[in-house]
Amino acid sequence: MLHIGVIGCGYWGPNLIRNFQIPQRSRVTMCADLDAGRLEHMRDLYPLLRATQDAREILEDPQIGAVAIATPVSTHHAIAMEALRAGKHVFVEKPLAQSSEQCMEMAAEASLRRRTLMVGHTFVYTAAVTKIRDLIAQGELGTIYYLNSTRVNLGVFQPDINVIWDLAPHDISIMNHILGCRPERVAAHGKSSVRPGIEDVAFIDLEYPSGVIANIHVSWLDPCKIRRTTVVGSRKMLVYDDVSALEKIRVYDKGVNVPPHYDNFGEFSLSYRFGDILTPRLDDSEPLKVECRHFVDCIESGQHPRSNSEEGLAVVRVLEAACDSLHREGKTVDIAYPVLET
Repeated sequence: MLHIGVIGCGYWGPNLIRNFQIPQRSRVTMCADLDAGRLEHMRDLYPLLRATQDAREILEDPQIGAVAIATPVSTHHAIAMEALRAGKHVFVEKPLAQSSEQCMEMAAEASLRRRTLMVGHTFVYTAAVTKIRDLIAQGELGTIYYLNSTRVNLGVFQPDINVIWDLAPHDISIMNHILGCRPERVAAHGKSSVRPGIEDVAFIDLEYPSGVIANIHVSWLDPCKIRRTTVVGSRKMLVYDDVSALEKIRVYDKGVNVPPHYDNFGEFSLSYRFGDILTPRLDDSEPLKVECRHFVDCIESGQHPRSNSEEGLAVVRVLEAACDSLHREGKTVDIAYPVLET
């Protein structure tokens, strides 16, 4: 039985506590938070759960073998490094850290200690994203032309990071996962509408290998909650709507056919294809439960997590480059990916 400590019991921490209660495999035995009210709430939900305002109690407990961190991004690096040095396996909510340098230090420490380090890119564990990746790999959509993603709602404003660091990690991790590669260049525009210096709306353009382009729109200032990704291919098109309860994926047999040859412009004409709309059947398992089980699997087997430190670093590099472009009035920035030492 793996004993797990959860640090941070605000918005996401309670979900981790619930999903790490895996019969005969793992259970959360202690949680930590600076807010005494949140700790009291956790005691009400889990009477046997030990709660503390001092996270070091978790790090110093020899019975606890793994730590899950759901605290503000600015604290990820320091807490994770302490946990790794204490011999714990570490799960960190997205993004992995505040900079690529911090990510590399965490990865090096995990490798040195032979401990599992995993980042919480929950969407790569959803049945919908797995299905999209399979459809692309099987050539069902044909050659991918472009992707477009919208992740907007009213709030929640973060005090220490802008909207790119808060929301875009989801879409970047999804796109990297389904395409099986990472973007080479990025350009971003945004605006601080409510609080000076913290952008609350942004538009990000990504260039992937083989000419695939992608656009991400993120905002804390939209009247509607939208979580939608469109993938356009030469054969078919796909829409992934995470807000939809019943039809998260729709595959459209739509496209444009170009004539194979023509003698003059007058003979040139495009034909449009309008076929069936398919809604694939998806497993309804909670993605966070799948993710938590995967973390425990990796600890037990020694395998590398799907969302490992290298993937976490790649997402952080895109975030850094996007913010660099943002502060340079949208100038396109090349993305360099450091190589992790193992």
